[in-house]
Amino acid sequence: QVQLVESGGGLVQAGGSLRLSCAASGRTFSTLAMGWFRQVPGKGREFVAGISWNVDNTYYANSVKGRFTISRDNAKNTVYLQMNSLKPEDTAVYYCAAGPYQATYAAPYNYWGQGTQVTVSS
Repeated sequence: QVQLVESGGGLVQAGGSLRLSCAASGRTFSTLAMGWFRQVPGKGREFVAGISWNVDNTYYANSVKGRFTISRDNAKNTVYLQMNSLKPEDTAVYYCAAGPYQATYAAPYNYWGQGTQVTVSS
């Protein structure tokens, strides 16, 4: 069993930065692929970024490529999402997720955090 807890969300002006963290419990964190998703009311969860278990591969949604960076520290059981040049359209609840393999869609991810709100004002 893996439990995920996100932190670092908040209110920021357009062009600003935020760093989200996701702390994981459980011994299997280092073997899991990790992802960040986001969701706005009335829409499904949208893939944002993902990272392989061994940090060898990262991948991003086109909408955030060049602005967001995903990273992980397996010694700290933590995955991060550095978000720069934020835009109002980045406003959403951000979720981290863990699963057995990399994917740009939600289904393979077995474990989810509770989400953290990111609001970008114009």
